[in-house]
Amino acid sequence: MSNRPEEDQNLTARLRDGATAREAFNEVMARYSEPLYWQIRRMVQSHDDANDLLQNTFMKAWMSIENFRGDAKLSTWLYKIAINEALSFLDSERRRRHMSLDDQEAEIVSTIAASPDFDGNELARKLQIAIATLPEKQRLVFNMKYFDDMKYEDISNILGTSVGALKASYHLATKKIEQYFDEHD
Repeated sequence: MSNRPEEDQNLTARLRDGATAREAFNEVMARYSEPLYWQIRRMVQSHDDANDLLQNTFMKAWMSIENFRGDAKLSTWLYKIAINEALSFLDSERRRRHMSLDDQEAEIVSTIAASPDFDGNELARKLQIAIATLPEKQRLVFNMKYFDDMKYEDISNILGTSVGALKASYHLATKKIEQYFDEHD
């Protein structure tokens, strides 16, 4: 995710130019599909839902590319769209199915527990279950910091939260995950 600022500026300029926009956007999709997919997937758990939400993310980005001013990094803007898409999806699923947050969390945990994706890697499964039990904000911060190795400043721009609050959220998340492992050994 850490691209050089001049690459981002060049790509942003090409996105704004009608003659090069489509080619530049294909480059954006190639560069960001995988990290955005995994960010979404860690939130919704389902491969099919994550794929759909990734497509929605890129469609929204393409449709509103003229609104991207370049004040933030392109990756920050894309992550913001992807996270909002995933959160909206989770919220609408919860409402559609008349579920509480606790019920939805329990369903995500059972989905992870039954998932063939971990294929015998019990530690990875246990980590994903522990992460799923975190409050939403802590889960987001933990995923971006731990899996994507994002800087707190970038997470701050994506989530609109101060760096200090993010550090506290990450610390609390790691403590809760450690506690989960201690209790489920």
